[in-house]
Amino acid sequence: MTIAIETIKDDFAFLDEWEDRYRYIIELGQGLSPFPEQSRDDAHKVRGCVSQVWLDTARGGGPDPVLTFHGDSDAHIVRGLVAIMIALFSGRRASTILATEAEETMRELGLDEHLTPQRANGLRSMVRRIKREAEAALEPAE
Repeated sequence: MTIAIETIKDDFAFLDEWEDRYRYIIELGQGLSPFPEQSRDDAHKVRGCVSQVWLDTARGGGPDPVLTFHGDSDAHIVRGLVAIMIALFSGRRASTILATEAEETMRELGLDEHLTPQRANGLRSMVRRIKREAEAALEPAE
């Protein structure tokens, strides 16, 4: 199940208490598609996260391909954060991914204030990885 980032923003606006928002983040993570066991390897691991996070990228064709992301984590909250980043970036063209400001979305959701520094750094590491994938997708084939 993939949920739209707009739906997540609307749901966050409806939830007043951070306890409820944390529960919602965990629920988002539970909604992620199962991540293949064979992809839980070094090549798919996101560096810079305290928890283990894996990210797989599927690339469409053309000079500005659509990228689809699939991810997972071994920690409940982080798994939910992975779901939020997938909602923000997956299914979009590489150029759109590069133009998307994840920090702005984190501020809108209040994540910048309510995440531990380690989780926030891990989230930034995941965004850097996603943006590197988008940059690589835009490089001309040799």
